[in-house]
Amino acid sequence: MSANNALKLTKTSVEKLPYPETGQVFYRDTELKGFGLRVTKGSKTYIVENSICGKACRVTIGKQTVFTAEQARVIAKKLLADIAVGINPNQQKALERRKTITLHAVFKDFMNTRTLKPKTCYLYQKCFERVFATWHHKQITEINRTNIAEHYQHICQAHGDAYANLSFRLLRTLFNFAIASHEELMNVNPVNVLHDKRQWKVIPRRQRFIKNHQLIAWWQAVEQLENTTLRDYFQLLLLTGLRKQEAATLQWSSIDLQEKTMTITETKNAQPHTLPLSEYLYSLLQRRQQLTNSIWVFPNPATQKPFIELRQQLKLITEKSGINFTCHDLRRTFATLAESLEISSYAVKRLLNHKQSQDVTAGYIVHDVERLRAPMERITQTILKHCLNQDFQN
Repeated sequence: MSANNALKLTKTSVEKLPYPETGQVFYRDTELKGFGLRVTKGSKTYIVENSICGKACRVTIGKQTVFTAEQARVIAKKLLADIAVGINPNQQKALERRKTITLHAVFKDFMNTRTLKPKTCYLYQKCFERVFATWHHKQITEINRTNIAEHYQHICQAHGDAYANLSFRLLRTLFNFAIASHEELMNVNPVNVLHDKRQWKVIPRRQRFIKNHQLIAWWQAVEQLENTTLRDYFQLLLLTGLRKQEAATLQWSSIDLQEKTMTITETKNAQPHTLPLSEYLYSLLQRRQQLTNSIWVFPNPATQKPFIELRQQLKLITEKSGINFTCHDLRRTFATLAESLEISSYAVKRLLNHKQSQDVTAGYIVHDVERLRAPMERITQTILKHCLNQDFQN
């Protein structure tokens, strides 16, 4: 910069400086080293310039229309004093802005950044709205360990231990995400207080399944459903052991009626899962295909998209059958009946698509879907025998 661009910055001298037609021009104060003015085509802005650890640092004070030269000079002295002791004002400003980040902003950023399954998005959104509604506009730096420990106990009492665990695992994930994005905000995730104080609730693994003598009442209740799509859906769940979302999002492109197989691509363990169709399931799916034009095997008649919430339907079946159950109970029922038939554990695990990563021997076994056909047929026949109270042959 030429010496002509050095002058004492005063209200009068700054007002007289011309605006360049293009680009920007810098003027530096002759009395306070590091204090300057940046002039562009449409504005004049006071700045401070110096170096920190050998690196240039330029800090914007503000426009000439907002600050007088003397006001800007006072601010410049303070900024230059900070820089002299190694404090970067730009980083301080960024940190102050980040400290105002709210929990809702972190949640929104997390949901936009992560690739999540629709069901997961739905559960996270519902959980966040239900459990942390009063914290939405709270700055994350204000949410401390005491807040978290107290709110966790409240949610345990209001919604149950399992739901509290789910909710605060989500909160822990959000804080981890915030720390990864803005590591200067905090060093330790405050949700760790639940581990440090051993407050996480231990949830016993569910063991409930539909017993053999209950299957006939359950099947009859399902058969009475007016919605035939849901009738077929629940029957397929019981006869395959699929997870509810795997069955709900099943598409016709995944069904091969010629080979009598179905393939689930979106699975819990991220491994494609191909199952043989028993004769009963083959007939059920063949009939369904003739009655629908949807890409989905089990479309919701109201939306023509997969079912998301089935509480009302579960309640209706329970009322008619007298049997309390969840969709995952049907998976346990399938597995329990399979085990009772003394089908090999490897075959049962394959049918349920359970990982066998810890089993060295399993890694040497090459599985063919046709080897699962006979076990699947035996399981289907046994289930139908209990459901219909008679030997069933398709």
